Amino acid sequence: MGDDAILVTTEGAVRHLRFNRPEKRNAFTHAMYARLADELRAADEDPAVAAVVLSGEGPAFTAGNDLRDFLADPPRDESSPVFRFLRALHEVQVPLIAAVQGNAVGIGATMLLHCDFAIADETAVLSYPFVSLGVVPEAASSLLLPRAAGPKLAASLLLLGERVAARAALDSGLLTEVVEPGRALDAARSIAARLATLPHEAVRATRSLLHAPDEPVPARFTREAGRFVERLGSDEFRKLAARALGD
Repeated sequence: MGDDAILVTTEGAVRHLRFNRPEKRNAFTHAMYARLADELRAADEDPAVAAVVLSGEGPAFTAGNDLRDFLADPPRDESSPVFRFLRALHEVQVPLIAAVQGNAVGIGATMLLHCDFAIADETAVLSYPFVSLGVVPEAASSLLLPRAAGPKLAASLLLLGERVAARAALDSGLLTEVVEPGRALDAARSIAARLATLPHEAVRATRSLLHAPDEPVPARFTREAGRFVERLGSDEFRKLAARALGD
């Protein structure tokens, strides 16, 4: 499988990663996970990148793991490409925007928990068939899904593998927005364009706070205060403040 299974483009300050294996419903292989992990880290290290858009080519977002690939060479530890990808989703500071259409299966659904914006069109269906395949959920979804959708729905999704259509997923807090069929990518790009107009460093610092570990309120005050003071000393703040004052 060539590098064209993941297409990477940059338009202005927006990096776009496209799953390009439509004949297999964009099922992820080890090579695709490795490329995605590397590209996410590269985007995060590039201060010119304001946002990353994730999308799938064809009628499906992704069918999840390529089972033949995983049977032939199953992940053995957290250094495996799939886990490197999942950790990158959580750890990068650049905002992530998913554009979802059709089926989002397994990791295709759980990865949305790590995206700052998840835009789906009305054809989207999220499903979590882990138990039915004899495995358990990943991507910290056993923690994040109950937080997002509540413990009862999370039990139905993760234990029974229930499918949830776009509108129901929106109502349950699993999506940011649902749009007309074929419009998810346009809506995701619109959000990315808005992010691109904002101070990049401040956006990244805020995302890191949003994804920080749970902690008591006093500890979060301290964490935020440290970042706030840090930002006050930045060139970005000084330039924007001077502009606001008309200096």
